[in-house]
Amino acid sequence: MLRFLPTLGIAVRITIVIMVLTGLIYPLALTGVAQGLFPHRANGSLITRNGEVVGSSLIGQQFTSPRYFHGRPSATLDANGTPQPYNAANSGASNLGPTNPDLIADVETAADTVRCENGLPPGPAPIVPPATPTPTACAPVTQPGVTRVPVDAVTSSGSGLDPDISVAYALLQVPRVAKARGLPEETVRQLVEQHTFERQLGFLGERRVNVLELNLALDRLGQGQ
Repeated sequence: MLRFLPTLGIAVRITIVIMVLTGLIYPLALTGVAQGLFPHRANGSLITRNGEVVGSSLIGQQFTSPRYFHGRPSATLDANGTPQPYNAANSGASNLGPTNPDLIADVETAADTVRCENGLPPGPAPIVPPATPTPTACAPVTQPGVTRVPVDAVTSSGSGLDPDISVAYALLQVPRVAKARGLPEETVRQLVEQHTFERQLGFLGERRVNVLELNLALDRLGQGQ
């Protein structure tokens, strides 16, 4: 038994060294580099208004008022499995396949809602009718030439936390937001253009609009900047 003690001592010393390196020195060094080079991102990319934190540019929020731009759907749940959009503590997707009838029904319902809210003509008959249709009073048709709904308006992201929407979806909402706020459509459209992010490195991803930042800019516009 005693002959194993030297080996045990080596193992203990190696364990302590690895714990200090990986559990103390490395995290501290990485934190220091991040705080020195990217302090805003390292601290969560937080967005403040009047000195108060109102969110993060990396995590979406649910907006339902016609005065604001709406983000894409979110399939996140709370700890009990109840739908809770943009729950950062339980990030995840719906995990429904493209042929799943529940997903098809959800997408069709979301598309009808987008058309209804934004003054688009009714869409085609549903492939999978909803189990409990809920008739709603739709806004008058103000965009008769628009029949297609952007895909990000009716599908959730893989994380359920996507803070951005496509430029097409943002522009689709301009008439509704402008009418609700009593602003010229051109003014709201220019605001969308000002808050449009280009493709990363010029070719990665798609042009996008951060919903929270755009909505905060809308509020500032109403307050005279």
